[in-house]
Amino acid sequence: MLHLVKLCVGVDTLEEFFAGISEAEAADSAGTGVIPPWRFRHVTRQTPRRADEILSGGSLYWVISGRILCRQRILGLEPVRGEDGIERCAILLSREAWRTRPAPRRPFQGWRYLAEKDAPPDLAGAEAGADLLPDDLLARLGEFGVL
Repeated sequence: MLHLVKLCVGVDTLEEFFAGISEAEAADSAGTGVIPPWRFRHVTRQTPRRADEILSGGSLYWVISGRILCRQRILGLEPVRGEDGIERCAILLSREAWRTRPAPRRPFQGWRYLAEKDAPPDLAGAEAGADLLPDDLLARLGEFGVL
């Protein structure tokens, strides 16, 4: 299994990320059909060449403010044509997102492959309830091996 990692541009906190998903779900359930495209579908210029590995259970890990903080399962990859006529790839994502152990990541463009062995684990149990803690504190606890 192989994952992708991508910067979550325009989002500064994990709370903002999850609030955006909640807003999109509310708009969808209200029948407006207005879902911000990056919430459940992310369009990128390049199509992953290793699609079979990604589609066998891979996730898109989101980098928010310099740290991987959450992931969404990748449900599919489909070609799309932009308004400029250029072919792109839509990464179809689950509506659910899972918090992960914070993992520092330097800025980069586009997406990168992320091997299963390098992917940060999900926060579970009491750790998942750590949303009461600020992202910075969670990251520091992770650096010390507490999480």
